[in-house]
Amino acid sequence: MFDWFVFQQGATAFLIAFAAAGVFTLGFKVIYQWVTPYHERTLIREGNPAAAIALGGALIGYVLPLASALSHTVSLMEFAAWALLAGVIQIVAFVVTSKLAFKNLVTRIEAGEIAAAIYLAAITICVGLLNAACMTA
Repeated sequence: MFDWFVFQQGATAFLIAFAAAGVFTLGFKVIYQWVTPYHERTLIREGNPAAAIALGGALIGYVLPLASALSHTVSLMEFAAWALLAGVIQIVAFVVTSKLAFKNLVTRIEAGEIAAAIYLAAITICVGLLNAACMTA
């Protein structure tokens, strides 16, 4: 038998979690774009696929641990703490990759080089997967 009250409680919890995840994702996107030395929005509008791939990889890499945190946390504050940590880790991954591991990465993405963007996207997605897995430990 369908229990409307139980459904409403679950739907309310879903909406709150979904909205919180959306706000954190948007916040991460804004901060990530502020940290990167190139302007993703402008590059993407100009048709630069490398910028789109790199930003898309960073977003996926961020949302993976968010999904893990949503399924393993019991409070909004705990979720917020994991979301913050996931964002910091993704930004550190970008800085390490672009400054130490692949010094001309920024120039290559600005130039639209797909190989550099795929490499950065792969790194950020891998970091996100590891981050998500570590949240379950």
